[in-house]
Amino acid sequence: MLNIAKPTSGPFAPRATYSQIYPLDAFYEKRGEQLPVIGQVMGDDIPEPYKSLLVHDKDMTSTLLAFYKDPIHIEVLERHVFENEYFREVVLKLNGSDKRIEFGAIKIILDLFPNDAQQEILEAKRPLGHILHHHNIPHASRPQSFLTITSDDFINRALKLEGKQSLYGRRNTLVDPWDRPLAEIVEILPV
Repeated sequence: MLNIAKPTSGPFAPRATYSQIYPLDAFYEKRGEQLPVIGQVMGDDIPEPYKSLLVHDKDMTSTLLAFYKDPIHIEVLERHVFENEYFREVVLKLNGSDKRIEFGAIKIILDLFPNDAQQEILEAKRPLGHILHHHNIPHASRPQSFLTITSDDFINRALKLEGKQSLYGRRNTLVDPWDRPLAEIVEILPV
C-alpha cells in the first residue's frame, strides 16, 4: 500500500481561483518555497525544438516518445491525495539512458478513470499518457498557456541542471469526451 499524505486543507484542497501554473504552485506552497520566475509566451515565439514539443494538442508522453524514440518512465518527487484528486511532481526519464526529459506537476481526477487505470496511476511507474493509451481512454489535450521558466534549485536538482537556465513549458488540461478535466498539468522541458 502506498503511503500518501491526505491533507484536509491547504495547497492541495479545492481552489476557488484558476492559476496559469497550477498545480506547480501548490507544491511550492506546500514546501514553503518561492516559485521560480515564470512568464507567459505565445506558442509561435517558442524556439525549436521546444515549439514542436510543446505547441500541439496531443499528450506530452506521446510527443516525447515520438521525439526520443525510447520508452519513458517516471520518478516521483512528491505525491498527495485529496479526496478523488491525486497530485504528483515527477521527472520523466528515458528507459535506455535515464536521461531526464521533463519535470512536471500534475493533478489527476482519479474517479474519471477505470479502476485498473486508477491502480496503475497510483503505482506511479508510467506517465499518465502511457496509461491513457494502454487503457484506451479517450482524451484530448488543451494547452492553456505556454511558459518561460528560469530554473531554480529545485528544478535544477530534478532535471540535473546547473545554474539558472531559461526553460520552456506549458500549462495543459487533458479532458475526456465530455470535456471533463482528467488532469491539469504543468510540463517543463530541460535545455
